[in-house]
Formats: sequence, structure tokens, C-alpha cells
Amino acid sequence: MGKVTGFLEFERLEEGYEPVEKRLKNYKEFVIGLKPEEAKIQGARCMDCGTPFCNNGCPVNNIIPDFNDLVFQGDWKNAITVLHSTNNFPEFTGRICPAPCEAACVVNVNGDAVGIKSIEHAIIDRAWEEGWVVPQLPKVKTGKKVAVVGSGPAGMAAAQQLARAGHDVTLFEKNDRVGGLLRYGIPDFKMEKTHIDRRVKQMEAEGVVFRTNTLVGEWPKGSKVTNWAKETVSAAQLKAEFDAVLLTGGSEQSRDLPVPGRELSGIHFAMELLPQQNKVNHGGKVKDPIRADGKHVIVIGGGDTGSDCVGTSNRHGAASVTQFEVMPQPPEQENKPLVWPYWPMKLRTSSSHEEGCVREFAISTKEFIGKDGKVVGLKTVHIEFKDGKLVEIPGTEKEYKADLVLLAMGFVNPVATVLDAFGVAKDGRGNAKAGTDEDTGYKTNVDKVFAAGDMRRGQSLVVWAIREGRQAAREVDQFLMGTTTLPR
Repeated sequence: MGKVTGFLEFERLEEGYEPVEKRLKNYKEFVIGLKPEEAKIQGARCMDCGTPFCNNGCPVNNIIPDFNDLVFQGDWKNAITVLHSTNNFPEFTGRICPAPCEAACVVNVNGDAVGIKSIEHAIIDRAWEEGWVVPQLPKVKTGKKVAVVGSGPAGMAAAQQLARAGHDVTLFEKNDRVGGLLRYGIPDFKMEKTHIDRRVKQMEAEGVVFRTNTLVGEWPKGSKVTNWAKETVSAAQLKAEFDAVLLTGGSEQSRDLPVPGRELSGIHFAMELLPQQNKVNHGGKVKDPIRADGKHVIVIGGGDTGSDCVGTSNRHGAASVTQFEVMPQPPEQENKPLVWPYWPMKLRTSSSHEEGCVREFAISTKEFIGKDGKVVGLKTVHIEFKDGKLVEIPGTEKEYKADLVLLAMGFVNPVATVLDAFGVAKDGRGNAKAGTDEDTGYKTNVDKVFAAGDMRRGQSLVVWAIREGRQAAREVDQFLMGTTTLPR
């Protein structure tokens, strides 16, 4: 590496945040990225470790030591070339990926990991500023037509790769704008949607056709999943009009909490609140929007989606926000000799938590309390592991005041009717059943129909979605042409 002893000389430098009182007044991004000289120092910390575990820690296998060194050398243009060789959308991952690469960093064995995510963030932002991100047009058109259903990160990555291979790609999205859960599940304060918009323009220039407000297949009655489609196309139409179909919808079916009182008003899935807020932020209109103004909010679920609900509620002006997690509180510091280079279980405090939130661990909701048909509170009990099971601790029952309850306990599977429309077999979790081998792992039981992303692997990270989209595109290209030059 450019600075052989850099990891000994320089400390890890975190990206900054705007003050809480300032960022709570709007929905804009508030992360302060590294300056070029700061990114150079972080790049210098990347040691010549011989076996860079960060490559395998990263689901898209970013060539991390190379772009770290290029940043250290000041060769930013080649740094974005290296970064784009494995990742179509580093501006997404550089903002919202939890950075499993950093957990696998060799410096992290007995020190602080290289700030890989912050370097990635700096590279792509510099690339956009310098005009280095341009359409990549195919040299030859194949005449083959591919339909991609679902415009989240998996669908976008697959569509871009297939268009660059020369295929005519149409990307279908049931909602009014492209981006899937990136658009309507991730709050603007974590990732502003201009990052999606300029990628859409790039992809349009590369030949991708976007059909929004278009539902593929039927829609289940009473579904709480966001669906703003204005027209419908059938699975039979797509199979007849296209040479291949790739299903890349999200795992959008939220996990419910069927306890007494669930029918009360004021209890919503997180994915009812978040899409509405994002739509309003961009000039859209929502009938009877969910609001937390002046309310006591309980968020059930301790993951990223729950954290997003915390941040959104605080921006509404909630009277209080409390977040429940059913699992025990993890340790503040992981046991590195035991878990490295794998993703560690440890206490993580998000920027939303720092904005104002009470966190309760090892707690279970037993009942929602209502008055005049509206939720006014809930009954809980603390739990513990005993003989491998979670059991209630006697005498720990408690009531919490709640005017708004947001269920953020993860997602169980994609909307089943989309898969059923094509006759795609499902696995035991309700996901599309496809092969497990990475070279033939995306083909379903239905001729010329493939599946990738959350629809195939279940709820996961944006970086996994990009990986799946890229690999599925390679398999579709192989299917159509008998050979492929697309990277894995």
C-alpha cells in the first residue's frame, strides 16, 4: 500500500453529523462526508494485509484495498472505476449499508477498522461532482427483450447490467416512482432521492425503459403494502412479449403482532408510515396521513426500520418515542477474537436514537389497550432466555402510554400474488424458489422466468440486493445468448 505504516500512524476518523436541533427541522441528509485530505488519510490506514477479508465481508466483493490505495495516491478517477466494477450504485451503499466490510477489516482485529464506507461515500460523491459518472452504451444491440419486475436496488442493478449487455430492458414498478424500498422505505434524511433520480436518468440514456404505476399480476385484497398502480399487466403478457422475465420485487409483507387489541386504530406497520412521509416530502398527496405530532409513540422492533420510524416521529414532533426490542440488550463491544471477521452482535446506537428515544430490551407486548376504538396504551412483560426459549419474567408486567404504535418487526416474504401469477414455486418462507448455485441460482421452475433480490433470498441489505441483481443479470444474459461477458 501507499503508506505501509499508515494503520499505525493514523486513527480512524468518523464522518460528522449536523447538530440534532438543526437536522430535526427537515428531512435532508445530515452526514458530513470526509474532505479529500481526510479520505486520503483513511486510505493510508489500509494495511498491506495479504489476505483482505474486507473483500469477502462485502457482499458485492468490492475491491477495497485497491480503491483505498488509489484515494491515498490521489487518483480519484481510477478509484471510481474500480468501485463501479463491482457496485452499480455506491452512492446507495455509501449511505445506508451497515458496512460488513469494516467488521471484516484486518485492522479491526485489535484496533479500529479502516473507514471503508466513508471512503466509498467520498469517491462516488467526487465522481458525480467531476462528471465521471456517464451512461455506458452497449456496442451491439442483441434484439432480445427482458422485463424486470420491481425497481428496487436489485431490479435497478439487473436492468442496468442487461441494458449494457445490449438487451432491450423494461423495468416495471407498481408505485409512481422508481426505487422500491430505497424510494419509499428509506427516509430522506438517510438518503435523499436525488441519488436515485440521477441514476434513473443515466439508465434511461443507456436504453432502459421505465413503466411506473404498473402492477404485474393481481393484488391481494386488504393488503397494507403500498400500491399506487394505475394499470395492470398480466404474467401471460410479459411471458409472451419478452424473451426473459426477472422478478426483483421486495420482501414487503410486514411481520404482524396478533395480540389482543390489534384491531384498534392508531396501530400501523412501519411501511405504512414511511412511504407516506417520503411521498409527501416530494410533493405528493396522501389521504389521512399517519402523523406523530404531540403523540406518545411506541416503535415495536429494534432494527433499522424501527430506527427510521424513530427519526421520522421525532421530525413530526412526537411527545415521546420509545422503541421495543424483544431480544436482550447486546454487549457494547463485541468479543473480536471470537467473532472476527464475521458480523458481530453488539449494541448499535443510530443517529435517530441520538435524536431522542428510550430503548427497552427483552420486552414483549401482551396486549394493546384501547378507548373508543383507539389505542391509548399497551401492556408488556420482560422476557429472558430459559432452556433455549424466551419466557416471561413474573412480576415485570407494565403498561405504557401510546397514542401511536408502529410495527417494525421485519418482513416475512414478498407479496404472494406476484409469484402466483407466474406459477413460480415458493420455498418454506414464501420466497421465490430458485437454484442455490450462483451460476444457475436465479432460474425458477417456470420457463424463462428468473428471481433475485429480496424476492428470492428474503429480507436483506441493499448491498445484497445489488449483488443479486448483478448475478441474476449475468445468468439471464447467459440464458439468452448462450454466453456472457457480464461480471459476477
